[in-house]
Amino acid sequence: MDWLYKQPVEIIFGVDKIGQIAEILRDKDYRNGLLVSDPLFMQNGLAAKIINESGGRIKACFDHITPNPSVKQVDECAQIIREQGYEFVVALGGGSSLDCAKAAAVVALTDRDTRAFHSMGEKLPDAGLPIIAIPTTAGTGSEATGIAVLTDEEKSYKAPLASPMFFPKIAIIDPTVTLTVPPYVTACTGLDVLSHAIEGYWSKNHQPACDALAIYAADLVFKYLPELYRKTDDLEARTRLCEASVIAGMAFWQPKTTGSHACSFPLTNMYHIPHGEACAFTLDAFIRINAESEGGRVHALAEKCGFKDAYSMADKVLDMKRDMGMITTLEEAGINLEALDKLVEESMHPNMLNNPVAMSKSDIKAMYLGLGK
Repeated sequence: MDWLYKQPVEIIFGVDKIGQIAEILRDKDYRNGLLVSDPLFMQNGLAAKIINESGGRIKACFDHITPNPSVKQVDECAQIIREQGYEFVVALGGGSSLDCAKAAAVVALTDRDTRAFHSMGEKLPDAGLPIIAIPTTAGTGSEATGIAVLTDEEKSYKAPLASPMFFPKIAIIDPTVTLTVPPYVTACTGLDVLSHAIEGYWSKNHQPACDALAIYAADLVFKYLPELYRKTDDLEARTRLCEASVIAGMAFWQPKTTGSHACSFPLTNMYHIPHGEACAFTLDAFIRINAESEGGRVHALAEKCGFKDAYSMADKVLDMKRDMGMITTLEEAGINLEALDKLVEESMHPNMLNNPVAMSKSDIKAMYLGLGK
């Protein structure tokens, strides 16, 4: 078996590591930067703290970001970078802020808008500004990948955009900045981590290094997410979920995600279901569908995570979703049967081709109809 693994991100992990921001910027000789932040952190003072502690090297903040960042928001950020001549970008927030910053840091060096690269297929340049990523949720793993998931609202098109230039130079993972994440968001982002790990493991493009990372990350989520949902200020559990998030990001970025993520894009586009909850909506069903693929590899993953087999692991995922208030049926998601064929059509996203079991439209429809049972 031939395989290749790359991970160019310098990962700085630990409690209170964001206090090292000035030292990190000095070491890299980064002098004139823009902070790209979730609006929440402009409101609660975290963004101001990072700017103030940067030693004058971060000059301003861009916070015009919404969940599921749009190509227009990337264009707005990229234009500010061009106009002000910023030389590096610091991304603070969940996947939305990180993905917007990653794309803007590359698009800013072109004279094109983001749509040209995202939904029109033009090749991104092999150049980009340095990025420092500071994730504030244990969820997307965006700090360790070369992927940015963006939405073209005019075309109702949500999809990942990939480039080696999207990899941050540095990821600062500090569990203390995740302590205020509420239970619902903790559940959504934690289940996104689990989806990354499991899908990276069974992807048709799986390889040994990513398999090992996926097993480690999935095991952490099963052990710590239910506990963290009940007690969100548990720093030890937060630390382990942050660890799971970055490791799952390292596990899936090369193999790529599969069926659950393919279905998540239309679930978000059409029904505005948050990304992590949308991924988890079909995850237990895909565990059952993929259980016997490749000689039962998924059973081996389940056993390493403490389950009898893949079917027991699927039961656990469904139980976790119910316990944490996630949607589990079409009815709960507000999806009527008349709209199901359109959802099935849109679920035939290219990521579905990575699934170890080939899925036809009739297979996907049957899967949706069986959810929650």
